[in-house]
Parts: sequence; structure tokens; C-alpha cells
Amino acid sequence: MDTTALRIALFSGNYNYVRDGANQALNRLVGYLIRQGAHVRIYAPTVKEPAFPATGDLVSAPSLPIPGRGEYRVPLGLSPKLRKDLKRFAPNIVHVASPDPMGHRAISWARARNLPAVASVHTRFETYPRYYGLAFLEPIIEAGLRRFYRRCDAIMAPSDSMAQLLRNQRMNYDVGIWTRGIDQEIFNPGRRDLEWRRSLGIADDTPVIGFTGRLVMEKGLDVFSDAISQLQTRGVRHHVLVLGDGPARGWFENRLPNATFVGFQSGANLGRGVASMDMLFNPSVTETFGNVTLEAMACALPTVAARATGSESLVSDGVTGRLIRPGAINKFADALQQYCVDPESRHRAGEAGRLEAERYGWDQVNQQLVDTYIRVIGQRTRGAMALASPVP
Repeated sequence: MDTTALRIALFSGNYNYVRDGANQALNRLVGYLIRQGAHVRIYAPTVKEPAFPATGDLVSAPSLPIPGRGEYRVPLGLSPKLRKDLKRFAPNIVHVASPDPMGHRAISWARARNLPAVASVHTRFETYPRYYGLAFLEPIIEAGLRRFYRRCDAIMAPSDSMAQLLRNQRMNYDVGIWTRGIDQEIFNPGRRDLEWRRSLGIADDTPVIGFTGRLVMEKGLDVFSDAISQLQTRGVRHHVLVLGDGPARGWFENRLPNATFVGFQSGANLGRGVASMDMLFNPSVTETFGNVTLEAMACALPTVAARATGSESLVSDGVTGRLIRPGAINKFADALQQYCVDPESRHRAGEAGRLEAERYGWDQVNQQLVDTYIRVIGQRTRGAMALASPVP
């Protein structure tokens, strides 16, 4: 089967209305598919002023704002209008990117027509409740995710560590890898700008600890701020630079009164901001890949990260950065202190990370998913694909 024969119906809970690593990866995928001659139709919630223009043909799905997180919306299902559009488009494979009501209905729609369904995993939804005092819900959410992913022909994880976790959780018997790429034109050491740092009041010889990403509690903001407090208590010279915005910004600013917050950055400005750091601190355990970690590595920065899915597949402990047990505040502070006081170890780890990041090109990683599309379509056509996962 040739790529030009692919007709992909892509379902996402957030394709472009709020910018994040997951939907940027999806838009890059669609751009690649279109360039290869494939036909793609995207079904997702829309808003009047999205964060960025959508790549490809986007069909608006009925949705409601999520209580307490109104910037996000949950698609309600497959309306008669969407079903009519699907029938007219006539896909030969369904790709679901979020385990929401529309995703469930899309899988049911595909199974009723003997079409294969593939799911891509973008975040660890089961870990979110712990950041809002609802940790008791995690087993329930994990069970719901298992039911969702077992109804798919295959699921795609963004890293080896996440793929192994999905196997351990018995989510599906066919777990592949669709990793993430890096734009080397944007993220490289040449983007470092000391003049820009000086304009923010940061001296050239002050080690800068960076945070990049959406400012929400599930990114480990509490662990980040506690570790920085430890450095301050120890008298370690440093400066914190935060690139990003989000609903927890006010809380984060209160916890880090001496930090510099420059807000949301994109494109060349984001590359400049990352390259102008001296190290990245990423304590999140919800990442399935960790785009920000790869971006920092491409800019020759060492990363101090939680030993969790995503980071474990990118960071080589003691070589390109440090992997620390989640929540171990003192250990995080120890690792950050080492890079603050030892420029040679910082440079050595950063250079090792830059060399590792060179392996990640967007076209190569997107082709991995295209190969999976073609494989599962062929298996379903030959009658070799079970309608239900045999995973117990």
C-alpha cells in the first residue's frame, strides 16, 4: 500500500485552540502526511481565536469547557453532522489522539465498519488527579484508559519508557513508538543570546536554571519551587528563567519571587530563550516524551529531570543530565547545585545531549507512524487483526 492511498480521520481533543507539545506534534504529522500525498481530515473542538492556525482540513466538533480548566474543552461525541462528514470522507483508518467521549465514539464507528483504529498516547492522564488532591481516582482512570486503548488495533507511545509502561499496564498487545522530532534550525547552541539575558538583568556568569512549558500544577511546579528554595538556603548562586504561561502562573510567581518570567514564547524567540539558559529543570512525571527536554538537549543544555516516562528515554543519567527520583527535593537540589558550581560538568553534559538530539528529525519519526498505518490496514484487510486485544 502506498502513502497516497491513506485516508486518515484524526480525532483530537485539542488540535490548535491551546498550544501544547501534543497538538504541535499532531499538526506536524498532518503536514508531513499531506506532503506525502495522503488524505487527512481532522475532527476536534474549535474556538474563535485559536492559539495557532490548523494544518489541514479541520472539522469543528461539539464540545464543552472542562470545569475548573475552562481553557480546555471536551468533545462530546460524534454528532450527526460529524457522522455525515465522515461518511463523505470515507477514511480507511481512524487515529484517535485523546481518550475522550469523541475518541470512544470514533473507535466504535471504525469497529462497526471493520476499519482499523490507532491511538497515540500523549500524556499520562492517570497521574493528573494527584495534583488536585484526588489521587484515589487514579486506579479508576487507569481502568478507563485500559478499556479505551484495548479497543484499538495498535497504540503508539512517544518513548521506549512510555511504551514499556503501557505494556506493564496491559493497555494493548500492539504498542509501537511514534517519538518526537526537533527543529534544529530553531533549537541549537547558536541561538544563545547574552545581550538578551543582560536585558533581563541576568549577569553573564550567573548560572541560569530554566523551566519551559505550560504553567499547570501537573508539570511539577511544587517540586521545582521547593528545590529552588533549597538552593537559596544553601547560598548557591543562580537565576531562574521561566518560559511559558498558564493558569498556575500567579502561584508559581509567588513561590519564585526572584525568578524572571518572560511568558509564552514560540519559534525563534523560544529557541533563543532555551539556548540562553544554562540547564533545564524538568521535574514533571506526567510527560510521555518531554519535548522541552529534547529542545534543551539540542541547545547543548544538561537536564535535571524526574526519573519518569519520557525523560528516562531521553536523559542518560550522569552523561547528558541527571535523573532523580520523583519528589526527592534534596536530590534535585544536589544535581542543580553541581551544574551551577561546575561549569565543566555542565558543558560536558550539554555537549553529550546535543549529539544525542541530532538523531531526532521530524520526517523520520513521522514516517514511523505512517508505517504503522499501512501495517494495520494490511492486517485488517487480510483478516489477521483481532477486533479485541487478547491482553488479559
